[in-house]
Amino acid sequence: MRISFRLFNHPLIAFVFLLFSIAASAKKKPIKISELRADPPFWFISMEQDTLEILLYQKQIGLYKTIQWSIDAYKGVEIKGLKTASNPNYLFATLIIHDGTMPGQLKLALVGDKNKKLHFQYELKQRKERKRGLTTNDAIYLVFPDRFANGDSTNDNIAWMTEPLTDRKGLKTRHGGDIRGCINHLDYIQSMGFTALWLNPILESNQPYESYHGYAMTDLYKVDPRMGKLDDYLELVNKAHAKGMKMIWDAVYNHWGNENWLFRDLPDSGWVHWSKPMKRTNYRAETLMDPYASNFDKDLMLNGWFDKHMPDLNQQNPQLARYLIQNTIWWIEMAGIDALRIDTYAYNDQLFMKRLNETLRSEFPDFFIFGEVWVQSTPVEAWFTERSFENAAFNSSLHGITDFQLYMAINKGLNEPFGWEEGLRRIESTLSHDILYHNPYNNVTHLDNHDLSRFYGSVGENFNKWKMGMSMLLTLRGIPQIYYGSEILMKKFADPDAWVREDFPGGWASDRVNKFEAAGRSDDENKAFNFIQNLLVWRKNNPWFGSSKLTQFVPMEDTWVYFRYDEEHTLMCVYSTSQESKSLALDRYAERIRGASEMKNILTGETQNIEKTLTLAPMSVGVYELR
Repeated sequence: MRISFRLFNHPLIAFVFLLFSIAASAKKKPIKISELRADPPFWFISMEQDTLEILLYQKQIGLYKTIQWSIDAYKGVEIKGLKTASNPNYLFATLIIHDGTMPGQLKLALVGDKNKKLHFQYELKQRKERKRGLTTNDAIYLVFPDRFANGDSTNDNIAWMTEPLTDRKGLKTRHGGDIRGCINHLDYIQSMGFTALWLNPILESNQPYESYHGYAMTDLYKVDPRMGKLDDYLELVNKAHAKGMKMIWDAVYNHWGNENWLFRDLPDSGWVHWSKPMKRTNYRAETLMDPYASNFDKDLMLNGWFDKHMPDLNQQNPQLARYLIQNTIWWIEMAGIDALRIDTYAYNDQLFMKRLNETLRSEFPDFFIFGEVWVQSTPVEAWFTERSFENAAFNSSLHGITDFQLYMAINKGLNEPFGWEEGLRRIESTLSHDILYHNPYNNVTHLDNHDLSRFYGSVGENFNKWKMGMSMLLTLRGIPQIYYGSEILMKKFADPDAWVREDFPGGWASDRVNKFEAAGRSDDENKAFNFIQNLLVWRKNNPWFGSSKLTQFVPMEDTWVYFRYDEEHTLMCVYSTSQESKSLALDRYAERIRGASEMKNILTGETQNIEKTLTLAPMSVGVYELR
């Protein structure tokens, strides 16, 4: 039976149970925060949201009962009040920052018994000019930082952290990749034609094991020192922007690591969903919109823990909700981030997510938000997106999702024989479900990622199938994401998942081969690299393509044809999964060929006249510009 903290109305009982729960979660060392801590550490003027709630932490700070100006009032800023927490180590100060306020230092004082005062300063900064955001013209390169490249060996081993050493032989140990490694290889990423870079989380993850993946965060305002410094990340963002690339932030709202400093000394028991013993989520997102779902299953989906070391956050708690939203605004504004990928999106309180999305879109109108929705059907997937089908319970205000339906269709379709519902028809049929989305072009499409078996391995290391899948990814609707190493045919399977998080050869000074350079790659690897580069550069040089329309024709006899087009341009994509050469009659596609007389295959550079038929090689793809 789930135990809710709402049962513990008596403050003493709640506090005792809180202490027991925290103590039992792990053998804890005392939190070493002696000076006053303020989250966010600074803020900005001219925000759409004029209210700021500052979390203040220091031992027994709750003994201070009021807040006042320590010198003169700061013009444009109003002290709204001070709230205590059930934990005496916290206070929450609320400020109103009115329009017209100038940047500067607020000088404040907390006042306790016998007029004892604790003075502190709080800075308000100028906002940055920004007009970037992810669009359908972009292509994303996904990097797992710990396994990509080690650019700074001095941060490999940090003695004070609970997992202090690197060990490249371990599957789930730290390998030493860092932000500097990403900076060092920006030219490599840009040269392929990518326009956006997504890093898996880089915030502090001071967990005793598996800290390498970053999804069990222990401090939401600190870069993990094994990844580098905040200045390193700001340098990465600035250099990426200078190269015309956008930066995507990987955010987690559903859970923290159980070594998170806030969890170890919780402001209030209501910040976390509790049960004794701990219950995992049932991982069944369909319960959230299923008209027949039980309340038991819905509750377990939303309030169960994702893993035993990942406390499930109660986003219905107003102070926690504000803390999470302000943290995101702070990173976006401070670092100049262009888009947000939200981990485990379906497991969060959906009204909270709606509030988060609407707040971010109000503060940053050009900003783009997409959520990880790893589910088993298109209706469930679409339900989480903005203004989806008629029976959706609410408008989530979420731009797009990670399109697992198309991922599954392509991976399965290329590995099964052609049939009534199988093979290429599986992919075509999946796309026909796009009617359920408000804007399916906003979906982030992929063939693999850090949780999934690598695509080249999934298609049995069949290079022709790999080329077909990559062509679909880069020419169908949506914003394509390619996982690091796909360009050199990395092929491992996700069992265990760390196999697909292997080191990029050449990312470490001691590596015997360097596949960042053509000379270090095999012939097949260079063919794969050039194939991806060719399509990506073509996309980049053809800005009409991202918003172009899509028309597909029902697959027939092992072949599938679709078109991307606008008023002036037409791209024709042709696939054959037949083991034999085929002659494709083109009269069926006259409505989209529109009288064009010439076609150029952008994969080979060859140009030919458009005849009545097109010869297709066995297991082949052709991508043609029609003229």
